[in-house]
Amino acid sequence: MRQHALTACAAIAAWAVSCGVAHADAGKFPQRPVRIVVPFSAGGTADVLPRIIGEKLNAMWGQPVIIDNRPGAGGNIGADMVAKSQPDGYTLVATPPAPLAINQYLYKNLSFDPERFVPVTVLARVPNVLAVKNDLPVKTAQEFIDYARKNDGRVTVATQGNGTTSHLTGALVANQAKLSFVFVPYKGTAPALADLMGGQVDAFFDNISSTYRQHESGKVRILAVTSAKRSPLLPNTPTLAESGLTGFDVSTWFGVAAPAGTPADIVQKLNADIAQVLKMPDVKQKFIEQGAEVGGDTPAQTAEFLEAERAKWKKAIDTADVTIN
Repeated sequence: MRQHALTACAAIAAWAVSCGVAHADAGKFPQRPVRIVVPFSAGGTADVLPRIIGEKLNAMWGQPVIIDNRPGAGGNIGADMVAKSQPDGYTLVATPPAPLAINQYLYKNLSFDPERFVPVTVLARVPNVLAVKNDLPVKTAQEFIDYARKNDGRVTVATQGNGTTSHLTGALVANQAKLSFVFVPYKGTAPALADLMGGQVDAFFDNISSTYRQHESGKVRILAVTSAKRSPLLPNTPTLAESGLTGFDVSTWFGVAAPAGTPADIVQKLNADIAQVLKMPDVKQKFIEQGAEVGGDTPAQTAEFLEAERAKWKKAIDTADVTIN
C-alpha cells in the first residue's frame, strides 16, 4: 500500500503541487548538471541559441549545462532520447519544429509521442532564406525560380534533414511555383551549408542566422527571405512573396521541452530562469546577431503555440505532398 501511495503521489506531482515533493525539488533545482539535447549537428542556429542560453544558466545555477548534439532522422533520434529520459528536469530538448510539430505527420512510426512532451518555452523565432552557391547563374529569387523551371528536376537543394523546416520550405516553394527539386538531406545545418559553399549543391533554404555571415563574406548568395516581412539583417533583400510567390510566409522557431511527467514546478522554474536569461541585454544582442526574435513564452503559451504550429505544418505537408517512409 505504501508503494502504491508513493507511486500515485509521484504521478500527481507531474502537474500538481499537492504532493509537496516537487516543491522541494524545484526549490533546490538544479543540484547537478543539466543536459540540453540538440537533435541536430553542431554549428547551426539550433545549436548556437541553446549554447548562448546554456552559458548563462551555467552561471546562474552554478551547475554545468551540457549541450548534447544527437543528430539524425530529422531530429527524431535526439527527441526520442529525451522522451525516454527521467522526467526530473535534468534532461531537456531544444529544437526547431521538426520533432515537436512536424515529424508526427511525416513518419509512419515514431518511437515517441511529440504531444506528450511538456512545453517549457519558445527560445526564438527566425526567418529562413533562399541561399544559392556562388556560381549558380541567377541574381534574384525570380531568376532562380525561372532557372529551376528550365532545369526542372535537376536543381539540387540541401536540407537540414528530411522533414525539417528547410526541407518543407523548399517543398512548399516547389509546390507553389509548380516545379521540382532534388532534395539532398544532411544531418543539420553545418554540413549542408558546407556543401553549398563548396558548390556541391545549388541551393539551401537555411535559417538566416547560419547563412548571413557566409553571405556577407561572399561565400554564398542570399536571394530572398521566406518570411512575410523583410529581415532587419537584410533590409534590401526581398521576400519570396515580393519575388512572385504571393502570400508565401514560412519561418522557423526553437523551443525547449521536457519529458512527459516532469513536475509542473520544475517546468515553471526552468521557464522563469530561461525567461530571465532571454531578457539580458547581451543575450538579446547575440540573438539579434543570429537574426532571431527573442522568445520567452510561458509553458501555457508554448503549448498553445505548438498546437497551432502542428496544424500549420500538417497543412503544409499535405499541400506539398511530402512523406517519409
